[in-house]
Amino acid sequence: MIDEDGYFGESVAARYDESSAEMFAPSMVEPAVELLAELAGDGRAFELGIGTGRIALPLSRRGVEVHGVDLSRAMVARLRDKPGGAAIRVTIGDFATTKVAGSFSVAYLVFNTIMNLTSQDAQVACFENAAEHLAPGGCFVVEVMVPDLRRLPPGQTAVPFHVGGDRLGFDLYDVATQSMSSHHVRVEDGHGSYRSIPFRYVWPAELDLMARLAGMRLRNRWEDWTRRPFTGESRSHVSVWEKPAG
Repeated sequence: MIDEDGYFGESVAARYDESSAEMFAPSMVEPAVELLAELAGDGRAFELGIGTGRIALPLSRRGVEVHGVDLSRAMVARLRDKPGGAAIRVTIGDFATTKVAGSFSVAYLVFNTIMNLTSQDAQVACFENAAEHLAPGGCFVVEVMVPDLRRLPPGQTAVPFHVGGDRLGFDLYDVATQSMSSHHVRVEDGHGSYRSIPFRYVWPAELDLMARLAGMRLRNRWEDWTRRPFTGESRSHVSVWEKPAG
């Protein structure tokens, strides 16, 4: 169900950290924080889609000033309830277009959040918004999946990502429009629940073109935050685009 917080309202926010527990593991968080702190240097960081603070809070503890944007008040309320959460400035709004004061050394989008923007125009606007907030020489970092279309034989549109006794998750793809949706079915105490979230998947080369339209150039692309090389077998990537210094 969609409410004023979009697809990440109270019902999702209440269990978000639990449902994404593997993403909160130190092995997932620490390499990301290390890279972002390195790129921030003595400057500030701008997180688009800050959510419950999975990355922002440890980055802040590293001494980096973080300013976030998020549409969901419910997700941000969870951030505020955590130690150090009250010290992080957050603006409520659409991260593709929302403006905040000042400039930043690094802007970043993690955990496939670029795909929450469900049109190419919105994704292009997001790159332009990030670039406008970056100081000269600053970097925009995106962590996102590589579209998993090799798992789709002719005529199939669904790819499961979780099959368990009490939970089923699968993605539906429309390869003609690059639209997809994630579907979550859960059974608890004999009662079932269902929700779906729309996305737009995007290719690495397409993101590079969006960056060029925003006046940035590709600096690095790795398979993950540990900076393993990106290859044809990689199922995700962490890409860094740089705004010209002069």
